[in-house]
Amino acid sequence: MSTETTRAAKPRQSWLSSISQIAAIVLAVFVAKGALAEPFYVPSASMEPTLLIGDALLASKFPYGYSAASLPIHITVPTTERILGHLPKRGDVVVFRWPGDTSQVWVKRVIGLPGDHVQMRNGQIWLNGAAVALKADGLGEADQDNGSSEIAQRYIETLPGGTSHLIFKLRMNGTLDNTAEVTVPPGRLFVMGDNRDNSADSRVPVTEGGVGLLPVTDLVGRVDAIVGSWDLGIRSQPVWTWLSGFRLARFFSAVH
Repeated sequence: MSTETTRAAKPRQSWLSSISQIAAIVLAVFVAKGALAEPFYVPSASMEPTLLIGDALLASKFPYGYSAASLPIHITVPTTERILGHLPKRGDVVVFRWPGDTSQVWVKRVIGLPGDHVQMRNGQIWLNGAAVALKADGLGEADQDNGSSEIAQRYIETLPGGTSHLIFKLRMNGTLDNTAEVTVPPGRLFVMGDNRDNSADSRVPVTEGGVGLLPVTDLVGRVDAIVGSWDLGIRSQPVWTWLSGFRLARFFSAVH
């Protein structure tokens, strides 16, 4: 082989090696996001006070197994059963694809599992014929999706099994405070937002903009941590103040 040919081959080999390395990195990221965990962002106030608008979440995918909803990119494929599937626990905060438009990813808390009887009575959950424990915990400030806020009553809610979390109640006798009892069918979940008067969830049919009874196949993963948080309201302020919008106390905090 001539010297000229050897010199021409070296840049080509280097170029092919670089392409291979980049492809390997992209593939590794794709596999990790599809199989292990994926970041998501909170766009609404429906999960306050647990999650705030602007929180960046890390959702683990392996606890519930995998389905088409687990893919890190949205593509339309036939609905599949979950591989290595496991049901969530009551109280888990989950990310899922909204049944009304699977390109949208929502986050709610699991309240009812298959076979459970769920009802709202005067703003309190009744699960399998028993009232879920509520304990008043002072007041909090609930953000609205339009950027405003209002004072809310804060409660500690404890589900069967001992899982406790905070919820907000903006008003008594809200439109979703009293519902008919539903029995969660196989392969479905009853999910709710923690901001009870500002959440379209399993109390609202999909045709009316809610979640209805969530198919297990639409689960993406379990929210385990907040990895970052930025107050989106700061965007209306001068650019040089935007750094003050980072909520450093929420960085790398667990979600319960």
